[in-house]
Amino acid sequence: MKKIAITLVIFLLTFGINAQTFDKAKMDSLFKIIESNEKGMGSISIFKNENEIYQNSFGFADIENKIHSTEKTKYRIGSVSKTFTATIIMQLIDEKKLNLDTKLADFYPEIPNSNEITIEQLLRHRSGLYNFTNSEDYQNRMEKPHSKSEVIKIFIENGTVFNPDEKAKYSNTNYVLLSYITEKIEQKEFSEILNKRIIEPCSLKNTYYGGKINTAENEALSYTKTYSWNLSTETDMSVPAGAGGIVSNPADLNIFYYHLFTGKLVSDNSLQEMKKIVDGYGIGMFQLFHQKAYGHTGGIDGFQSTASYFPKDSTLITYISNGVVLPKREITVGTIKIYYNEEYTLPEFKPGLKLKSKDLDKYLGVYSSSTNPLKITISKDSTVLIAQASGQSSFPLEAYELHKFKFEQAMLKLEFIPEENKMILKQGEGEFELVREE
Repeated sequence: MKKIAITLVIFLLTFGINAQTFDKAKMDSLFKIIESNEKGMGSISIFKNENEIYQNSFGFADIENKIHSTEKTKYRIGSVSKTFTATIIMQLIDEKKLNLDTKLADFYPEIPNSNEITIEQLLRHRSGLYNFTNSEDYQNRMEKPHSKSEVIKIFIENGTVFNPDEKAKYSNTNYVLLSYITEKIEQKEFSEILNKRIIEPCSLKNTYYGGKINTAENEALSYTKTYSWNLSTETDMSVPAGAGGIVSNPADLNIFYYHLFTGKLVSDNSLQEMKKIVDGYGIGMFQLFHQKAYGHTGGIDGFQSTASYFPKDSTLITYISNGVVLPKREITVGTIKIYYNEEYTLPEFKPGLKLKSKDLDKYLGVYSSSTNPLKITISKDSTVLIAQASGQSSFPLEAYELHKFKFEQAMLKLEFIPEENKMILKQGEGEFELVREE
């Protein structure tokens, strides 16, 4: 009995030494502030090695039916799916069923430049194939079911934007094709391959290839916010395939990433190849947060996600949102700073200025610059100022000071100088002056 007690004490001391200590109350406060000010909805999970040490869910999975998000809520993860697809491809390479130099023509000779495009170029976004989600008619197609042959036809029609291996440019087309290739090799549906190769070995309980959203199965709907939360689009999951079709939750993504980065899913050679960054891209991953982490980001409909692995101390942090106002990166960076006990001031949200409809008239018009083809149209809807950049969707602006408005989702600020018919646009580190057209 005495020996057991000593062993237990040693275990507890060891666990205490290895565990990251952070201000949990401050972390809780961050998400409480976001929720109470309606600046976002979603779930976050932090793992140290394979153990979850923090979890928080806030907002609603289904606003209409007042279903709150919990640790069991599942979300569409968008392009974080690419890490799964890349892992499966590297497993096939480990098994000698494929290699990085294999040509796309071996599977889809009808695709432009397929006799030159390699598997590695698809994995590293160096194929030159046009990103089909950038097509002008994509918004009209995304909610409709598509057969694989219909999707391939779209890829053929879209063609290429540069020669293979000339440079790197992100394209969802690459990873749709990679998931189709796994199906041709394995003679199974991608969902079945995903289950066999990743979900079952990692014992993921809340991960699978998605379908129509079902809130009765703990799946979240997604929302965008204008004056209030509005139900977002719902992409038919026959469209994104291995580029963005997976459903999961933060804890499961942390488990998957832990297995991947500790060599439990691919060989060491394959993992090193995945982590090798060429022109900003690894294989199924990037370096995030000033090169401190490996991971991937995602966005589909109103969902946004970030999954990250910090190799210096085997920490995994995943955040998935089904309603974004405060930018995803801002929330994730705040989480990281609190976790690592870095200086961080919790956000404050002051009430916006209350303006009457007539107060907005001085800002209305079309603003442009001689050095930039982009034009911004400023209109109003009752007491709300609306902005719309040429060729893009409109979005509401919130007044925060006299003549100053913001759109938090895009970290965009507009400052008007009515007497000079000018507008200063600020986004990130960029600042542009536009003039109101006569």
